[in-house]
Amino acid sequence: MTDTPKTPEAEIDEDDIEAIVAAAEKAEAEALDGAEAQDNNDANPEDIAKNVIIGLTEELEAAREDKMRALADAQNTRRRAEREAKEAREYAVNRFAEDLLTVADSLSRALDAANRDEMGDAGQKLVDGVALTERSLISAFERHGVKKVDPQPGDAFDPHLHQATAQFPSEHESGSIAVVMAPGYVIGNRTLRAAMVAVSTGPADGADAANDGDGGVDVKA
Repeated sequence: MTDTPKTPEAEIDEDDIEAIVAAAEKAEAEALDGAEAQDNNDANPEDIAKNVIIGLTEELEAAREDKMRALADAQNTRRRAEREAKEAREYAVNRFAEDLLTVADSLSRALDAANRDEMGDAGQKLVDGVALTERSLISAFERHGVKKVDPQPGDAFDPHLHQATAQFPSEHESGSIAVVMAPGYVIGNRTLRAAMVAVSTGPADGADAANDGDGGVDVKA
């Protein structure tokens, strides 16, 4: 029996097949790259420039928005810091001033209780010293932003500055202050202590109507 001669196809092994496939893939990739390059060369230069300008404009607008947002955040932070620093300066003596209010009240009550007519020279000098001390304390309060609220009978009742402890008929019109029992104090825009007052319900002949709610006053802040 005669051996069959090997054809060229029979002599191709697996390595040869892989090489052929790789060469085919490389040729395909080069063909695609060439086609893409040709498309770019065929593109209108004006369209390319327009697309570039649009892209740069979008990037510029985004950068501008980021900058404006950062500036707004910085400005808000600066304003908040300034406001907090101002409040810290204004209200730093808040608790200390509250503790001294009892001293001011004691001096005021001592002056109200003093009867100069029954005092000798020594007693009157003592009262003068107490009055001077009270004025010095009030002046010290004012230098540190603490101001005295000293309403008078007949003044309008302000629930933010006054605290009503009672309501009764008086010669003053309904809703006004009838009697002041203790002064108040404010520090900056805050009420350190409200003034203690009694609120008038109007003349005695109109008291019943006032008590029915027609002429009363809202004593709550």
